[in-house]
Amino acid sequence: MYDYFIYDHPLYRPPSEARSQIFQITLGCSQNHCTFCGMYKTKRFKLRSLSEIRAEISKIPAPHRKSVQRVFLADGDALIYPQAGLVEILDLLRDNFPRLTRVGIYASPRSLQSKSLEELTLLRKKKLRILYYGLESGDDQTLSAVKKGCLSSEMLALCRKAQQAGLKLSVTAILGLAGRERSREHARATARWITELSPEFFSLLTMFHRHNDDYLRSISLLTNGGVIAEALEMVRLLQPQKTVLRSNHVSNILNLAGSYPKDREKIIAQAEHALHLAQQDPAWFNEVPDYCEDAF
Repeated sequence: MYDYFIYDHPLYRPPSEARSQIFQITLGCSQNHCTFCGMYKTKRFKLRSLSEIRAEISKIPAPHRKSVQRVFLADGDALIYPQAGLVEILDLLRDNFPRLTRVGIYASPRSLQSKSLEELTLLRKKKLRILYYGLESGDDQTLSAVKKGCLSSEMLALCRKAQQAGLKLSVTAILGLAGRERSREHARATARWITELSPEFFSLLTMFHRHNDDYLRSISLLTNGGVIAEALEMVRLLQPQKTVLRSNHVSNILNLAGSYPKDREKIIAQAEHALHLAQQDPAWFNEVPDYCEDAF
């Protein structure tokens, strides 16, 4: 998708928003204290003004506007934008992009807490269709260690509120986040959480180095084999009603894809096969992934 203005970098978007037109309605993340995450550590959080956003939309040539079907609103936790302003932004998108079918946005516990069920329902009516939500872990001890600022049960209630409003959820968890110390607890609690919510999408990332040196030094990092074993433990226990699983992020060493419950056995078999192959190379199996090496 072509861009007609200069972004404030770094800029992140989910893999599924690769062809979306992106507008930064916030800069940085309002919840920028998580110790594992370095995505926005170089930015100070800021709400962009409606006049700035309106001006950016106006820069897009009329012929191109007809080709825009999806829009992604950045930066991190853009759902925190005040309700009246967010409604106006969605109205601007509807009025300027006649073929618009879907708007996506990052969400956090704080931003979901800031919106009532009625407000979320209104956003859904104005073509906000999908929230990208970082669970990170279903294990409360791990969530406390990374300063997520919310219990797993609280996040479950918030995400259920979003589902009640008719919004789709794409939830992410991070392999290796709990280190070796709580790998099993992290995998099992995350599988239980996803099973209870049954989000439309569930994505696995793997812990990697980006402005989070202190946290990486605080845990015993999983080896390649440990990452695969943790993923296997998780996919074996997952039993959501209808959820698409992906582990296709650049951080992943294990690529899994399928839908639960239809592809459950196939996904488990893929992970088991990957673990078996990894065990044939003890040196690689016991090595900490390359993306973590520069943390030390």
